[in-house]
Amino acid sequence: MNYHENAKIGTKAVWGGEKEYLVHGASQVPIIPSVAYTYEDMDHWYDVAVGKAKGHIYGRNTNPTVQAFEDKVKVLESAKAATSFSTGMAAISNIFDTFLRPGDKVVTIKDTYGGTNKIFTEFLPPKQIEVVFCETGNHEEIEAAVAKGCNMLYLETPTNPTVKITDIERMAKAGKAVGALVVVDNTFATPVNQNPLALGADLVLHSATKFLGGHADALGGVVVSNDEELIEKLYHYREINGATMDPFAAYLLLRGMKTLDLRVKRQAENAMKLATYLQSVDMVDVVFYPGLETHPNHDIAKKQMRGFGGMLSFAVAGGVDTVRELLPKLQYANRAANLGAVETTVGPARTTSHVECTPEERAAMGIPEGLIRVSCGIEDAEDIIADFEQAFAHVKSLVKA
Repeated sequence: MNYHENAKIGTKAVWGGEKEYLVHGASQVPIIPSVAYTYEDMDHWYDVAVGKAKGHIYGRNTNPTVQAFEDKVKVLESAKAATSFSTGMAAISNIFDTFLRPGDKVVTIKDTYGGTNKIFTEFLPPKQIEVVFCETGNHEEIEAAVAKGCNMLYLETPTNPTVKITDIERMAKAGKAVGALVVVDNTFATPVNQNPLALGADLVLHSATKFLGGHADALGGVVVSNDEELIEKLYHYREINGATMDPFAAYLLLRGMKTLDLRVKRQAENAMKLATYLQSVDMVDVVFYPGLETHPNHDIAKKQMRGFGGMLSFAVAGGVDTVRELLPKLQYANRAANLGAVETTVGPARTTSHVECTPEERAAMGIPEGLIRVSCGIEDAEDIIADFEQAFAHVKSLVKA
């Protein structure tokens, strides 16, 4: 990894973590689907099995293609260790299962992804794990909750779907002061725009399904850290409990990450242009995008991010009825429960990020029923904006009629 240290992010995305896994002169990491690996020397086999020597024993534990994926993410996040999972939610749930015990306390924000929120509200309390929810962006409230003592501080920034921002460095200091494990979901920002480890986080996770892969064709999750012991504990839990990444998925994610820098920068440019346009639309009540100066935490985003990302959301007048008419008219957008792909993807929180939650729960998180999440793709921004213009024109024609 050393030869990548001074490289820019685009170069790291292409070359990082791959050379060790190239075989037979191939320029691309191969898919190794083998479940088991054979050994002639019994002592060497034993050394590999107990971790004294490098190698592979069984597919549930490790795999060469999967390790190449992990190594690339390590390079991109400037981390010392990484381990992967079958999905992003597997990464999140394995973190909780590995490091939390009955009687422990988690401090978090109200605006986490719906699946994460369900773990906090439905699955952790029966295990006698207390979860304290703080207003996202209210740093004083978070600091006060952490100061009372906690075992884990869990952050997601920007949040899904309202792209709220939390000051990672400030919150990490608060967490460290009480000995809490600081965990940051970096899925929306990507390593191109933000590196939470450098800001004090202990564990950084990604749903690799999203921007890392970028083509909506592979599921995966990954966690990185500069504390190798933390990753070893997490890996051990995962290898026994079995939420293992598939080697074919790892191959697709590796291929996708080669263009990560190009994609994310184009998506951020498109998101900024679309967000600016949406602010001028009279049917739009509010636009959420950290790149806008109107965003309440724009200054924090500027401080800790290199770019503002490809995700935005906006709320429309007329709520769900407007959503029903608007979205089907878009020609250059997939109406789907995904994000981070090269194609623009749209959907209301009630069917995407927070489908697991009730309307009341969404309202408590500040998510209107008329909120639309947009994952900007790499299309020409002019075409994306024109597409929204004609869709809004259709809705207006219905009102006039």
